Formats: sequence, C-alpha cells, structure tokens
Amino acid sequence: MAMKIFRRKNNKNEFLELLPQAIASLTKNIIEPFFGENNDDKYANERPPLRSEIFTKDKLEQYAVTLAKRHVLVYEQSSEQLLKRLAENEKILLEVYALLSDTLKQNNRIAPAAEWLLDNFYLIEEQIYTGKKHLPKGYSKALPRLLKGESADLPRVYDMAVEIISHSDGHVDISNLTGFVNAYQTVSNLKLGELWAIPIMLRLALIENLRRLSILIAEEITNKSLANRWADEMIDVSEKDPKSLVLVIADMARSEPPMVSTFVAEFNRRLLEKGSSLSLPLNWIEQRLSEMGLTTNELIQLDNRNQASTQVSISNCISSFRFLSTTNWKDFVEDTSVVEAILRRDINGIYGKMDFYTRDQYRHVIEKIAMFSKLSERAIAEMVIHAAEENDVVNNDPRLSHVGYYLIGKGYVATARAAHARITVFEKSRRITNTHPLLIYLGGISILTFLLCWLFIEVALKEMLPTGIMLAVCIVALTTTTRLAVSLVNWLTTILVRPRLLPRMDYSRGIPDEAKSMVVIPTLITRVSSIDHLIEGLE
Repeated sequence: MAMKIFRRKNNKNEFLELLPQAIASLTKNIIEPFFGENNDDKYANERPPLRSEIFTKDKLEQYAVTLAKRHVLVYEQSSEQLLKRLAENEKILLEVYALLSDTLKQNNRIAPAAEWLLDNFYLIEEQIYTGKKHLPKGYSKALPRLLKGESADLPRVYDMAVEIISHSDGHVDISNLTGFVNAYQTVSNLKLGELWAIPIMLRLALIENLRRLSILIAEEITNKSLANRWADEMIDVSEKDPKSLVLVIADMARSEPPMVSTFVAEFNRRLLEKGSSLSLPLNWIEQRLSEMGLTTNELIQLDNRNQASTQVSISNCISSFRFLSTTNWKDFVEDTSVVEAILRRDINGIYGKMDFYTRDQYRHVIEKIAMFSKLSERAIAEMVIHAAEENDVVNNDPRLSHVGYYLIGKGYVATARAAHARITVFEKSRRITNTHPLLIYLGGISILTFLLCWLFIEVALKEMLPTGIMLAVCIVALTTTTRLAVSLVNWLTTILVRPRLLPRMDYSRGIPDEAKSMVVIPTLITRVSSIDHLIEGLE
C-alpha cells in the first residue's frame, strides 16, 4: 500500500510526508541494525571532559581563593576510591586503544585526536603505572576529604587538581600551579602530605580526563562506522536496484540512528561524493534535523570544532604528563609549604643552609606531631620558632636557638608535650630505648641467655647427672646460648631500630669561608719517589 502511494507521488516533499506511512507498512522482519551493540548505552553515564572557562594566571589565583572558601573538609578516614577509579580508567583506555588499532587495521580514517592518543599511548601506560606505584593502598585515606560537592568523599587536593585542569584545558605548568596553591593557602593551609600528593593527584586527574576524551573518540568511531555502513548499503542499492533505496532508508529510519554531529557529517560526506542520485536520504536527514531545530551544515561545523577541541585537550594532557615527569617537586613543595616558610626564620639562618634531606626530616617531625595533636602543622612550627627565640635570649648556647634541637634533639619531648600530642605505645618504647640504649641492649641479651640456658639446664637436671658434669653442662650452655642471644638481639636491632641520619649542611655549591679548614697529616718522606705517591693520594 505504501509503495503504491510512493509511486503515485513523485514530489520530494510529499515523499517526506508519506515516508512514515511507508515505514509503518513494512514487515517487521527487517535487517537488524548493522553495528550490533550500542555504545551510547555503554557510556551513557559517562561525564563530559574536564573543560571549563579558561582562566589567566591572575584569574586562576582569584578562583583558588573562592575554591578554598567553598571547600568544607572532613578528616575521618573513608574507603579508597581513587585506586578503584584508576583501574576503571585503565580498562576504558585499553578498550579505546584496541578499537583504534582495529580501525587502522581496516584502513579506516581516524581523527587527529585519535592519532595523538594512539601515538602517545606508551606514555599514558607509564603514567598509569606511576599512579599505581605512588598511590599505595590507603595513602589517600589520611588526606583531608571534602564533605560535599561533586568531589565529595575525595581528597581535597584531588579536587584542586581537577579544577586547575578544567580551567586550563589540561595544560599545567609550574608557574600557574604554584600561584594557584599559594593563593589557596591564603585562606586554608595545606598539609605537607597534601603538597607531596599534588603531583600524583594531577596525574590521576589527567588520566581521568583522558578517559573521558577517549570515550568521545570511541563514540565518534562508532557513529562514523554506523554512518559508513548505512552509506555503503545505500550506494550499493542505488547502483544495483534504485527502486529499493526507499526500503533501505526506511530500515535506517526504523533503527533510529543518532542525529549527532559525527554521524551526520560522515553520512553526508559519503553520499555527497556520489552526486544527486542519493539526495533522498540526505533530504530525510535534513527533515529530521529541522524537527530538532538544526541543519546539516551546523552539525558539520560542530563536528569540526569538536574534533579540534578534542585534539587540543589530548595534546595538552600529554604535554602535562611530560611536565609531571620532569619537574623538581622538591622545590615546589618548599616554595609552597607554610611550614618551610616558618622554619626558615630560624635564628642565624642555619635551617636554610642545611641540605634538603635534613630540612625534610625537620618538616616530617612537625607533620608527625600534628598527626597526634589537635594543633595544625603551622601552629607547631610557630611554637618551635618561638621556643628557639626565647632560648636565644636566655642562654648563650647556640644549639638551643636552633629549631633542630626542638625537633630531632633533646627538646623534642618538650615540643610534643607543649603540643599535647598523644603518645603511642611504640613511641614510648622508642623513647625508653633511646634514653637507655646500653641497658636495653645488654638486658635483652641477658634475658635471652637466661631463658635459653635454662632450657638446657632443665633437661640436664632430669637426667640426675653428677655435680661435676652438671657444672660443665652449665658452662657449655652459658657459652653457647650467650653467642646465640647476641646474634638474635643484633638481628632484632636491625629490624626494630631505624638508623637516623645526622643533620647536614648543604655544601654542594662550595664550602663557605667560615666553614673552611685545613687538615694537616704529618708524614715522613724517606725517598723522592714517595713524594709522587703522596701527591697522587691528595688528588
């Protein structure tokens, strides 16, 4: 019935009006959709890429202040979410990589953004591996988390990383990052652990953004494949049996293809190559779009813009990965740490002249005290500086006016008490051991010797041996068990006692004049040839 109506009406507009009737009259046993699984359903709940208004450096710092005021923190530990999300991101990225590889094997074109993703996938895999390595299980639980918002129950620094990536389209550099963090801390100070976590959080946020961008690429390939399949069949039918073209159009209409820019642009490109013989399906597409308030040209332009923006976003993410791998994060932490800025007020500037590892040791002690205290890291650092200044006025001993005395020296206990830090059983045991090391060492050997020796003697007593033999057994048992006890105590000491590095000055750029000294080694020159040997030894 519908085909008869179509033959009577040759006008294209009337055809478009009567096409729904033709579709309704077709048999239900038509060809199933070509592409099989619909990826729109698979990625239906995916979020868009991390894209917001692009900010300049000054505006980014202003936004950091606004963000700090908006954040509401919670310090209770929660379940680990970032590692689970990282595993999901890796799975999606590998799926898209496999899809791109198959597409190239079939000699099909891929967008420039897809080429960027494919060519740099080795770097993405390295970043995923680094993310797993530097984010051990439970690491993010100790970081302050957000109470509400899109990043609720996630670490605060992760949300900061997401925001800076969103407002820079994935392009991160040290200047913008440092300015953003310092501006944020004018409202709310970050912990030392958060500052060290910023590189890994940036890496996780960039991988998350690549996941979302890769899904756009996968959807584009899916839609273009669907458009090519319908175009191939229409081209084939128009060449072999033009009268059956309307049936193919009806099949496509019944399958409800996605009226999105990627599908329309590819479908339009393929059919326009064949000239006016395939104008009917193009007119149908135009009619469908007009019902949605769109045109084919608008969607083609939108497709070009989307491809360009996706390519820029992916290239920015790849460049940011390289930035993360080459940046000296030690300098970044010290440039942004509030604790570091306070400790550098140390009298005579000794703290600032020390090497990085000594300064880092001091900062970690403050972090440890704050962990078991209600005071912030900044407050404890201020307390240490204040104690050093007071002792500089009262005492003439320069050691008491150095911040290290109150962090790793004898003043540590007073600092912990002043901060009302909770003392754990392990900490109490460590203090006792450090206070009486020789007594603990010899006492441990004595106790183990007594216990082991008693076992041997008890067995010998059951045998009712003569007194002389018993005395010999006791001497032998005491000698052997003592050696065994010493070995056991030495082994346990290497496990339980951590070596502590002595504080060191930083002389990597040369020894200052006030620290220079001359070492004189007296020697006897017995013959002329020994002079060359001595000079060689000096060199």
